[in-house]
Amino acid sequence: MLNYQQTIDYLFHRLPMFSRLGAAAFKGDLTNTIKLCEALGKPQNQFRSLHIAGTNGKGSTSHMLAAIMHTAGYKTGLYTSPHLKDFRERIKVNGQMVEEAFVIKFTEQIKPLIEEINPSFFEITVAMAFSWFAQQKVDIAVIEVGLGGRLDSTNIITPELSIITNISYDHMNILGDTIEKIATEKAGIIKQGIPVVIGETLPETKKLFEATAHNLQAPIHFASEVRWVADWAQSGHKLQVSVADEYSDERRQYTLDLPGLYQAKNLLTVLEAVHLLTAKGWIIDDGDVVHGLSNTKKLTGFHGRWEVINQRPYTVLDVAHNEDGIKELTSQLEHCNYQKLHIVIGMVRDKEISTVLALLPKYAKYYFTKAQIPRALPENELAGTAASFELNGHPFSTVMQALQHAIDRAHKDDMILVCGSVFVVGEVKVEQLRW
Repeated sequence: MLNYQQTIDYLFHRLPMFSRLGAAAFKGDLTNTIKLCEALGKPQNQFRSLHIAGTNGKGSTSHMLAAIMHTAGYKTGLYTSPHLKDFRERIKVNGQMVEEAFVIKFTEQIKPLIEEINPSFFEITVAMAFSWFAQQKVDIAVIEVGLGGRLDSTNIITPELSIITNISYDHMNILGDTIEKIATEKAGIIKQGIPVVIGETLPETKKLFEATAHNLQAPIHFASEVRWVADWAQSGHKLQVSVADEYSDERRQYTLDLPGLYQAKNLLTVLEAVHLLTAKGWIIDDGDVVHGLSNTKKLTGFHGRWEVINQRPYTVLDVAHNEDGIKELTSQLEHCNYQKLHIVIGMVRDKEISTVLALLPKYAKYYFTKAQIPRALPENELAGTAASFELNGHPFSTVMQALQHAIDRAHKDDMILVCGSVFVVGEVKVEQLRW
């Protein structure tokens, strides 16, 4: 039998993996996932779930909901992707990563079927997560869609709620080149008779969601139409948000340990989901919501979303990598105080590189780099393209080299931002940095 590291190496290199190969690793149907789960005794039918899709915000929404459900006393599974440091981050129960022994045992058990049907890495990890949640007898599992929705491997569950955070341009080579096409793929998680929560809405997607929900007799709820952010303030590593709603005249105050301003939008989605869950009989009180939101990172181990790793210079990690994500990031920069801005950035080839670069501030000093994956855009190529947008800086072959260079040249009153890719943020080793 393989040990844990050998097992992980087998999974990473034997199976088509999206982070390495991009679209070539995406399997455009649910056949393999269904075969895997049938061989495992249909674990997806042995626990209740929440299903979360969206271009941006689905990771934050998933973690906030998991923290709230855990606080409310429910044994809570959480499946997300990709991971930053450790493969086991993808599969958690009450904030604890799946056991190494289970990963080994599961892989050994399923290996003959792997050789027979050649599933993708993602298909295997979904089956592994569902098996772990069934074995652990979770009360509920929060399941984040990997890519799209309709054909995503997670889309074999029948959840308590379907949640779609927002729609914007990303993965257009797979999901389609218009907002309507992308929204159609995300809407694929809407199920017959199952309530659906829509976070942010656009005129061109609202009618599509309404039509899909109507055809499936799925009650539809638009989070931003029943609640709105009345006020917000940042305090240290916290975000304080005042929320008004149509149900009462009172404004409710929430403190999030995810300090990114964009989390205020995700909060509205989370609150509507909790409202619907309580209507379905789940016991979640206001104290559970308040505690879960203020302790999301602690309870779930969530990282990489406006994550402050140093105060002087003010240094932030954020996985923003597409048009909407970068817009939110640049908006937040307007609320930051600093002398000079240093941006460490790396991207993958299949993103809208020029669209992202066009949004970034020209006054910043840039450190172009790449994650150590085949999909990564070479740092020299990124630097060359950036120069055409008047973004000036130097290329570095590794993320740590680029970040350390930025730290060495930054004044204590400067700001350093690391962004552009989940994989770039994942390669930051905070403990090895010299401040």
